[in-house]
Amino acid sequence: MNLKENIREGIKSIKSNLLRTILTASIIAIGITSLVGILTAIDGIKASIDTSFSSLGANSFDISRKRPDRTVQEGKEQKKYPLLQKDEVLEFKERFSEGMATLHLYVSGGAEIKRLSKKTTPNFTIRGVDENYMIIRNYNISNGRNFTSLDIQKGVNYVIIGNEVVNNLFENEDPINKKISFYGNKFVVIGVLEKKGGFGGNTYSDRTVFVPFKNAIRISRRGYLDYQITVNVNDPTKMNHSIGEATSLMRKIRRDPIGEEESFDIKLNKTLAEELDQLTGYLRIGGFSIGLITLIGASIGLINIMLVSVTERTREIGVRKAIGATPIKIRLQFLIEAVLICLMGGIAGVIIGLSIGNVIANIIKSGNFVAPWEWVIMGFVVCLIVGLISGYYPAYKASKLDPIDALRYE
Repeated sequence: MNLKENIREGIKSIKSNLLRTILTASIIAIGITSLVGILTAIDGIKASIDTSFSSLGANSFDISRKRPDRTVQEGKEQKKYPLLQKDEVLEFKERFSEGMATLHLYVSGGAEIKRLSKKTTPNFTIRGVDENYMIIRNYNISNGRNFTSLDIQKGVNYVIIGNEVVNNLFENEDPINKKISFYGNKFVVIGVLEKKGGFGGNTYSDRTVFVPFKNAIRISRRGYLDYQITVNVNDPTKMNHSIGEATSLMRKIRRDPIGEEESFDIKLNKTLAEELDQLTGYLRIGGFSIGLITLIGASIGLINIMLVSVTERTREIGVRKAIGATPIKIRLQFLIEAVLICLMGGIAGVIIGLSIGNVIANIIKSGNFVAPWEWVIMGFVVCLIVGLISGYYPAYKASKLDPIDALRYE
């Protein structure tokens, strides 16, 4: 009996016990569905959050003052570096050509915003920005307009406000061209940001008032001005090259001596993405474990069914041996049956798993069809292994039957 005949006999046996086969394959399908479905949903959620992270500067990096560690080494405090200066950040923005740069300045995180008789709690943020800030941070303006380069140059008393500022001061009114005040200065609202929320409950942009860069310098009540630069690179695949160019240019502007470390910090904005990768890695392990446990349960059921099949077909095995079938051929026949049942369940599980995973992904608006093919292939490999393991003992038992005893079996 060759391989083709064994497969044909396996299919014939499956058809003769169709209900039992379907129930067994269904158990395997559930295991593969949980495996593929969970991992598909995880990939879909990750794709969606990756898109959101791009709005938090995932393809950008920040340049800021260097903050020395507060630890003391060998009885000496670490060197303190000077703050970035206004002329330095302006020069960097003008000369850097590897991407778009924006200058911004933190003014306060405890401001009270007023309008007529209304006022907010004193925990709103004031930040000075230029005309590129909203573009680089991907802050969408739902009402009004962005700052223009002329607004920034003249330092006009215009502001763009977050959603919570509107809720606190304007209720059902249109805030555009209305005046608000803080720190003894009045400003005209020219734009309102789309409600953004944030990762982990961070609603920074919703609770912020953005003012032109020059105004931030003028109204700041801090004892120092902490200028920052954010650069959005033209080509994300050349991030390291862009960071190198930025480092070289900033060292020239700051006149950092050759051989000494930089007097500024450059930080790549990918921390959240890295944390997400780590989290989804754990979720994948969990999903794979759940699917594997289900498949182990299915394999036990398959072993039981194959043992029953061996018992029911004892006379058939005796006849095959009597006409010359070797133990290897008998083992192969039962192994093929077990593998076929597993593959049937595997195909159904992959189809259902991809469907369920993508439904979940679409609910959270991933936008694209997601298919983790590496896990789909892994699912089929696991099916094959489960089929071989589940079928081996019953096949071994069948191959060891004595043909005379088998022919006498009632």
